[in-house]
Amino acid sequence: MEIATRMMWVVLVFLLVFGAGVILLQVFLSRRESRWPGLILPGISFLWSLVYLLNLMPGESPLQTALMALFTALLSNIPTFVLLAVYFACRERRRKKDAVEKMNIQDL
Repeated sequence: MEIATRMMWVVLVFLLVFGAGVILLQVFLSRRESRWPGLILPGISFLWSLVYLLNLMPGESPLQTALMALFTALLSNIPTFVLLAVYFACRERRRKKDAVEKMNIQDL
């Protein structure tokens, strides 16, 4: 029992460190001058969510299958939504900074 608890903590810490690393990498890529590097991680996350949909087993009825597909798509795209939120926040900050720089250049 003690070994399982310790292993659970190790896995939890690993996942938290990995998640923080992914967020930091997303911030780094989103701050680049070109907008395309910041879309790499959300794209990979979206493609990974499609793997979940492809592995979905059909339900007893078409409605049940459609609902399972909808919930699977929503839940598996949570990381995509988080990465896109980071991307748009960083790009908005960059856009404001560029606008202020442009205004300062025009004032000269």
